[in-house]
Amino acid sequence: MSAQFYSDARLYDRLFPGGERAVDFYRAEADRQGGSVLELGCGTGQKLIPIASDGHPCTGLELSPDMLAEARRKAVESGVGLELVQADMREFDLGRTFDLVFIAANSLLHLHEAEDLVDCFRSVRRHLAPGARLIFDVFNPSVHMLAQADGVRRRRDALSFVDPDRGVVHVDVAETYDAAAEVTRGRWYFSTDAETDFLVAPLEMRSIFPQELPLLLSLGGLRVVERFGDWSRAPLTTDAALQLCVCEPDCAGGSYDEL
Repeated sequence: MSAQFYSDARLYDRLFPGGERAVDFYRAEADRQGGSVLELGCGTGQKLIPIASDGHPCTGLELSPDMLAEARRKAVESGVGLELVQADMREFDLGRTFDLVFIAANSLLHLHEAEDLVDCFRSVRRHLAPGARLIFDVFNPSVHMLAQADGVRRRRDALSFVDPDRGVVHVDVAETYDAAAEVTRGRWYFSTDAETDFLVAPLEMRSIFPQELPLLLSLGGLRVVERFGDWSRAPLTTDAALQLCVCEPDCAGGSYDEL
């Protein structure tokens, strides 16, 4: 599950500080649905804390204790209340349902096996209130980019950031793509001019191709009702960077008890 990559939660937030359009999208969806919100893989609360600040009862589920600790700190600092639970998104039971469940920022792609994805979707379905929706975003795989994952370490200038203690941090990445498993296996190297490779962390992410998603969701008792290619709700196209999926329970796919 690439646990080491998430062991420094503040470093993670500096590496990925943006996401304003994603935050705006999920806040709008929470307002549209109304009621309670559950985020799976909530990380440090980048999206959930703003939603909670809008007045929605929010619960965040996260596997990494380091990310959860930072989410708690940030929630207190922001003056918002939310429930945070350490659990695995593949199999969880919170004993209640929610009006919106969402999985943001490719968190779903930490589940590499089809069975794990189906288990996650089944767990989500059990937690959906009547009229509730599951929404998630994952990248749209580019065959060209996957073919370039040749294991060579390269500098990612766009990922450089400033750490208040270390100064400018540079990021190098070396990746290979396992086509049979549909998993990109990478190593991320974090360095400063004074300290080379102060952190080296593996990161493995699955690819889910657009035609796979409806079948995986169906096996989990869900169906896609809308699918977009960006945060402005443009249609999903071949060259779209994003798959943004809005899902509902598939009542024709079997009874609740069968799942």
